[in-house]
Amino acid sequence: MTTDNTPATPLALLGLGDMGTALAHTWLAAGHSLTVWNRTAAKAEPLAAEGARVAASAADAVSAADLVVVCLLDDASVGEALAAAELASKDIVNLTTGTPAQARERASWARQRGARFLDGGIMAVPPMIGTPQAGGYIFYSGDHALFEQHRDTLAVPAATRYVGSDPGHAALHDVALLSAMTGMFAGITHAFALMRPEQEVKPTAFAPLLTEWLRAMLGMAESMAQQLESGDYTEGVTSNLAMMAAGNATLEATAEEQGVSRELLGPFMASMRERAARGYGDEGLAGLVDMLRQR
Repeated sequence: MTTDNTPATPLALLGLGDMGTALAHTWLAAGHSLTVWNRTAAKAEPLAAEGARVAASAADAVSAADLVVVCLLDDASVGEALAAAELASKDIVNLTTGTPAQARERASWARQRGARFLDGGIMAVPPMIGTPQAGGYIFYSGDHALFEQHRDTLAVPAATRYVGSDPGHAALHDVALLSAMTGMFAGITHAFALMRPEQEVKPTAFAPLLTEWLRAMLGMAESMAQQLESGDYTEGVTSNLAMMAAGNATLEATAEEQGVSRELLGPFMASMRERAARGYGDEGLAGLVDMLRQR
């Protein structure tokens, strides 16, 4: 955060979707001089009323500040928006959602044009931006000197977490966490589907039990990490793969009884059976990590 003794850094922001607009509000509220650009110019009007300068083009916005934050639809949009801009000596912070490979390629592209580059992965939804208690944060990776120079400015919208000099690591951390979230959502959806036919069990009564159970199981991430680092996938295992694969038969039978498709959990269960059948039944789930990478 900027303070009375810290000058507010001028910056430019390209992209005023829901996330870009949320970012803009926080920087303006913190006293930063902000130039904004959006393909649909009307989206910039409310920000102009708050003191933002509205640029006529992306190139014009880039010329207005040394620190340029990009929050567009996709990587192709970034390339298109910056194609005509003079990037020499600019600091580009790309908060556009993309893949690790796209971030690495974009970093190289920026360096060839004389710019420093930092990629970001936003672990928040727009209402969490500018609200520290909401717990949102942004992963950053790439040019460390750039990150350190602008750390305070970047921390205005959300907490910062620098995850290394490889420009692809912010996107990789982002997607890995979102992938885990997606798997959890699949399990939650399946659980509610199993309970749905039971009219006497209200979803709101079942939800606290589900939440409590998932919290209790979260410790397995730490134990799996330790196994992956040690290479001993049987370390500390209390319920091995053979037991879990056998127990899955009951989960599958119950789904059939309740008229629920197994499509959300079926592939995971099949992987467990396959790993156990290969002779690794005494392991925990860590071995599935290697099996997935071999495919």
